[in-house]
Amino acid sequence: MRTALTIAGSDCSGGAGIQADLKTMIVNGVYGMSAITALTAQNTIGVAGISEVTPEFLRQQLDMIFEDIRPDAVKIGMVPGAALIAVIADRLEAYGAERIVIDPVMAATSGSSLMESEAVTALRQRLLPLATLVTPNIPEAEMLAGLRILTEEDMERAAGRICEDHGCAVLLKGGHSANGANDLLYDKGSAVWFRGERIANPNTHGTGCTLSSAIAANLAKGFGLEEAVGRAKEYISGALAAMLDLGRGSGPMNHAFDLQGRFMEEAER
Repeated sequence: MRTALTIAGSDCSGGAGIQADLKTMIVNGVYGMSAITALTAQNTIGVAGISEVTPEFLRQQLDMIFEDIRPDAVKIGMVPGAALIAVIADRLEAYGAERIVIDPVMAATSGSSLMESEAVTALRQRLLPLATLVTPNIPEAEMLAGLRILTEEDMERAAGRICEDHGCAVLLKGGHSANGANDLLYDKGSAVWFRGERIANPNTHGTGCTLSSAIAANLAKGFGLEEAVGRAKEYISGALAAMLDLGRGSGPMNHAFDLQGRFMEEAER
């Protein structure tokens, strides 16, 4: 069985963070592992508190994973501090990790800040050059590229700059745009658009975590980058279309996991 590692923060409500990542990896057919960067007290409405792990403890987690069950792909989500980013970069380099997907979690869907300014600099300098793919939304891409994004042409320009500056492919997510849910995959001068209709679902908690984890799972299974993104997009669209409402904000991973449970029950019958 192929394996995938998520390096991210814990979401006690289960709709985002490592909980969403692990559910996504299971549903997408890979063995999921986690290295926790921080504990968060949050739900679908907002974040009440963040408690970072120590850099030494994060290093121990990563060493234990790579020395026993080597991941076929790595997804990196919320990393709130520069010292933690340095540890991740050091260990990934030391073990020659491959198929690295970075979801640059700078703020929660609720608007709460999840990354220190020093950490953004460390992300750009240490982690992005190691990435196979980075998956920013429009506000995150504006910060990484230093450009205002209003049109699809702006998206292509910003993705091109991020790719050129850091040497990784970019999936620029268009969900924050008023023009629909069209995402742009940009890699080495080639732009591929994934067109999609906006689903009128208010339960968007954890969408970025779920998408990036699904991409990592498909990369771990050996799919090429474009196909891995396409399969992940189809997966999360189905999750959002399910419209399951567990709470005030719920989350797409909870929708998808509920669907998977139903599919398994039907298969057993």
